[in-house]
Amino acid sequence: MNPEFEDPRWHSVLTREWRCANCTESHHGLFDLAAHRPEQWQGDETYAPNAAAADSDHILTEDFCILEGEHFFVRCVLELPLIGAGGERFGYGVWSTLSRPNFEKYRDTFDEGEQAGFGPWFGWFSTRLNGYPDTLNLKCDVLPQNDRQRPLIRLHDLEHPLAVESREGMSFERLREIMALHGHAMLTVV
Repeated sequence: MNPEFEDPRWHSVLTREWRCANCTESHHGLFDLAAHRPEQWQGDETYAPNAAAADSDHILTEDFCILEGEHFFVRCVLELPLIGAGGERFGYGVWSTLSRPNFEKYRDTFDEGEQAGFGPWFGWFSTRLNGYPDTLNLKCDVLPQNDRQRPLIRLHDLEHPLAVESREGMSFERLREIMALHGHAMLTVV
């Protein structure tokens, strides 16, 4: 067992294969959960190529979303430390709004991969997450990263349970609960 794991249950989930009781598949290690679109997007969930976001007023790609040329979204990651797991983190793939100028700057430099010097940029959290009081439209900061890594999110409402977990961490039991709410019951270690 990894001596950094204060809670030995993390060893089973993070370093071994485990079978999901819901989807019946075997998974190796922990994986992030992701929202496929911003909550506000009501169209088809088929992704257009990222490059198409430069010439469209209404589009959904893997990393960008534009609604009617007026609302701009980027895919981000909200990381939550795992309590007793030696510095390991769990991530939610989420969406945030950006102003038009910040969105265009991010989109136009996306392929260059040198964006960590941008931001933080203000945004509105644009994903509803199961297991929390409503998360839609929480104020947040979008923190661009280098090497085409998705921006990180930092929530403003310090009392919201999601913000508390993003600062203080998530227990093993809480992660099991969240995974089950998203259709992945972590039960059997293979």
